Amino acid sequence: MDLLACSLLACGLILLATGVLPAQAAGDVALRTAPLLAFLATVIVMAELMGRAQVFDVLAGGISRVGRGSYVRLFGLCVVFASATTLILNLDTTAVLLTPVMLAMAARVGITPLPLAMTTVWLANTASLLLPVSNLTNLLAADRVGLSAGGLAARMWAPQVAAIAATAVCLWAMYWRRGRRGADRYVPTAAFRPSDPVLFRVCALACAGFLVAILVTPLPLWVDSLAAALVVIVAFALRRPGELRLSLVPWRLLVMVPGMFLVVETVNVHGLHSLLTHAMGAGEHAAGLFRSAAVGAGLSNVLNNLPVYLAGESAVPEGNRDQLLALLIGTNVGALVTPWASLATLLWFERCRTAGVRIPLARFMGTGLVLAVTGTVAATGALALTS
Repeated sequence: MDLLACSLLACGLILLATGVLPAQAAGDVALRTAPLLAFLATVIVMAELMGRAQVFDVLAGGISRVGRGSYVRLFGLCVVFASATTLILNLDTTAVLLTPVMLAMAARVGITPLPLAMTTVWLANTASLLLPVSNLTNLLAADRVGLSAGGLAARMWAPQVAAIAATAVCLWAMYWRRGRRGADRYVPTAAFRPSDPVLFRVCALACAGFLVAILVTPLPLWVDSLAAALVVIVAFALRRPGELRLSLVPWRLLVMVPGMFLVVETVNVHGLHSLLTHAMGAGEHAAGLFRSAAVGAGLSNVLNNLPVYLAGESAVPEGNRDQLLALLIGTNVGALVTPWASLATLLWFERCRTAGVRIPLARFMGTGLVLAVTGTVAATGALALTS
């Protein structure tokens, strides 16, 4: 992961230094992505400290108890939990922090880890349509079409419901049903008590305040996430200062993301833009929406959804809001087949490897293809029906 991040940035800088990537194009990308990087850094620091304050452990323990030994009930609760984390705290946060919590819960209650792991990674991607905070691509889209957090939610609620529903059906059929999970019931865990209740409450309130702020204030999202992160950092400085280290900052992401954008922008300047313009067309009718979503999903699995969305955005005519949102659906919901299709999936693979959980790659890609197609079709159809 470190080598990949550094290689991408080095490649992007070489392309810029040699003139293969024009300076103006690189400057435009930098202006668009700087607020995204500020948001990504602050929200992940906040979420990492929330994890250390055991907010997620308390929630996961509560879920296992509320499930009362029923896999059906536990499945529904895990879908809601993973979806809510993605919607409120960003899909990369779900991959980084929720994955180890879910895997630890699986170990404590004797559940096969793969169903919980797949629930996390799939919903990290497919539950990321509703709010600008949910995905970095959403921040770009909301800026382009001039929608506030409430405005984006009002337009995307139906596609989001459709995407989560498709994900839930695929998860149950392919990973959670009796023949896949290997047991009828599980033993719930005992109540989890945070080691520092004061720190736990402050972090939980900071998260709630962050959610309220992104919905009701006109401030840029990175300002909201910075404010919430500062509250959490101050709480740790007062209660557990030893936890505040530079390693909290997600350096690899902050190196990898600019590198990806520079490399793909170079490809965009040298022919990708024309290809995307031709492939997506300019229609806002239903067929045009499905066409844009399919292009976004396909290319995201070849390259990566973040730079693909930015490149595709420039190929969508001004004023074609629904076509742009269809592209957003493709790059968010369709990026499920290859391990590199989204940053969240790369982070999830690393967390699973660290926890010693083996992910069968052929099964991951095969089932991911099924969900990528059904989820993208369902969400795009919902967008077309609510136009």
